[in-house]
Amino acid sequence: MAGHSKFKNIMHRKDAQDKKRAQIFAKLSKELSVAAREGADQEFNPRLRAAVAAAKAQNMPNDNIKRAIERAARGEADNYEEVRYEGYGPGGVAVIIESLTDNRNRTAAELRSAFSKHGGNLAETGSVAFMFYRSGIIIYPVLVASSDQVFDAAIEAGADDIVSSDQHHTITCEPDNLGKACTILAKYLGQPETFSIAWKAHNKITIDDGNAHTVANLIKALEDSDDVQTVVTNADVGNQL
Repeated sequence: MAGHSKFKNIMHRKDAQDKKRAQIFAKLSKELSVAAREGADQEFNPRLRAAVAAAKAQNMPNDNIKRAIERAARGEADNYEEVRYEGYGPGGVAVIIESLTDNRNRTAAELRSAFSKHGGNLAETGSVAFMFYRSGIIIYPVLVASSDQVFDAAIEAGADDIVSSDQHHTITCEPDNLGKACTILAKYLGQPETFSIAWKAHNKITIDDGNAHTVANLIKALEDSDDVQTVVTNADVGNQL
């Protein structure tokens, strides 16, 4: 009987983890570069400040962050275009994909293929966006303060809602109020772990177990594209995704 190599299994998992980490860093670098085009001073560039916070939350090395910003500031970064794609997955699930791409045709072809392989279809821009809204999201680690303290700070910052879990305090606000809210919250709670403007579904739809598995595979396939930054759906499947 052939021997079983534990070492090979460990190395295989490490290679997969390293590849995933490299992909995450590449996507973060894209966002840093695009954000830095609007100005390299984080104090006056909320998008860059958010990109740096997201990169640090993923343990991206400071040298990588600095290099991406400096290359963009010098005009040496690749010219990525922000493109939103929309589509439908199994069970009528609405999907929004935000991308940073240097080739629209390539990205559209990759996403169309992913939808086709998982029982969905890429749709025209605007086909599903009306089912979603934009919201400012500010996240703090749960140990930063008690729920009551975070609630009081969020009220002072003009937030719309706060949800506390075992790991995080998640504060939501109007997109136009995100920068101001972060500044006020920082006085009471310090700098947030991450903050961003994200798509949120007006209403979630429930799908059956069979479609839930297929939707999960669709989302993974979309997220595996190097051009895709975020994928959002209106699927409500509990812990299945």
